[in-house]
Amino acid sequence: MKFAELILPDSVREGITAAGFENLTPVQEESIPLALAGKDVAAQAQTGTGKTAAFLIALFCRLLNSAGDTSNNPRALVMAPTRELVVQICKDAEVLGAGTGLKVQPIFGGVDYEKQRQALKDGVDIIVATPGRLIDYFKQRVFSLSRVEALVIDEADRMFDMGFIKDLRYILRKLPPFEKRQTMLFSATLSAQVMELAYEFMDLAEKVQIAPEQVTADGIDQVLYHVSRQEKFALLLGLLKKETGVERVMLFVNTKAEAERLNALLQANDLSCAVLSGDIPQKKRMRILDQFKLGSITHLVATDVASRGIHVDGVTHVINYDLPQDREDYVHRIGRTARAGALGRAISFADEETVYVIEDIEDYLGFKIASQMPEDDDFCFSYKRAQPKRKRPPVEKPSAQKKRRRPRRRVKKKTPTQDLSEKSS
Repeated sequence: MKFAELILPDSVREGITAAGFENLTPVQEESIPLALAGKDVAAQAQTGTGKTAAFLIALFCRLLNSAGDTSNNPRALVMAPTRELVVQICKDAEVLGAGTGLKVQPIFGGVDYEKQRQALKDGVDIIVATPGRLIDYFKQRVFSLSRVEALVIDEADRMFDMGFIKDLRYILRKLPPFEKRQTMLFSATLSAQVMELAYEFMDLAEKVQIAPEQVTADGIDQVLYHVSRQEKFALLLGLLKKETGVERVMLFVNTKAEAERLNALLQANDLSCAVLSGDIPQKKRMRILDQFKLGSITHLVATDVASRGIHVDGVTHVINYDLPQDREDYVHRIGRTARAGALGRAISFADEETVYVIEDIEDYLGFKIASQMPEDDDFCFSYKRAQPKRKRPPVEKPSAQKKRRRPRRRVKKKTPTQDLSEKSS
């Protein structure tokens, strides 16, 4: 089905053309007509299948038809679990909604608090937010949720995983009743928890499931190498030299310490790279992602904070340097490649510490990952070691010179005999 077959406002059609969309993806073909008809939608689809465009197009059409005024009280709300996903949704909205005149405002932590607060006061049509800071502004009465006529919950399963469900329920209870708004829920899995949320806060939602038996996208060539922990970097470097079409690579590890160690090794061997972990300040994270998208950084070392919510076109390789402990994280990691119909390659290393999770991952995938032992020429042992960081000695703060006080003179107490002798003399 083509977008030209849908009855859409001209301004929305202009955005679709600007984004280069022509044919609807399966999830768009199933969910957009339902949403345009005003139905509530609970959709399951794997990452990279066009879910964001589906709900943005539906939102823009609804708000344009209702013709409400822009004010500090939003008319639509999009909830997402991560800051990266909020930023990506807003970037897509910029393109798709360029001609609509609707104002989309991101709200998330880690950036200027007062600047976001003022942006809300200046007027907004759609808020795209993570739960925490949104609740903070709401409790301060910066805005009201009474005008919300459309709600989107993106990656609902991740809301549960990250412990946001309590905050999400708080927000949902502050919205107009479900019969007075349209609600769209998108999730990689429609688990019992997610469907309980749908039953409680949605109005007889239409269920959309796109290839639920297939949890990974087509076009991902997956391979698993069995290697000892000590030889992992030598294998990584050897494979990066042998692989063809290596343009943009994401490498996943399980801890921040391992991310920094791997990043230092890659930099020592003249590969442009950066680290993305949970404690990186938001402005720096956004700068790193922009450099990765532009190609000035070609290798991105990340913890699972980046396995969802980061949509970068042209990622040719995903490497699980550490296999994840959660089998669903494997799917979300490798989903960073082969996006929008492109091809990609996912390489995983199973060492003596992570090999035990393979069976669980393969059970979730429904098939066995092609496994092989590396050959001698797959290794590159002649690599440069990373220089240890020198710790700077702590700088002692200059202490103000204290004025020396003169010691007090002690007055000796006279004994009774001394006192009598003085009086007699």
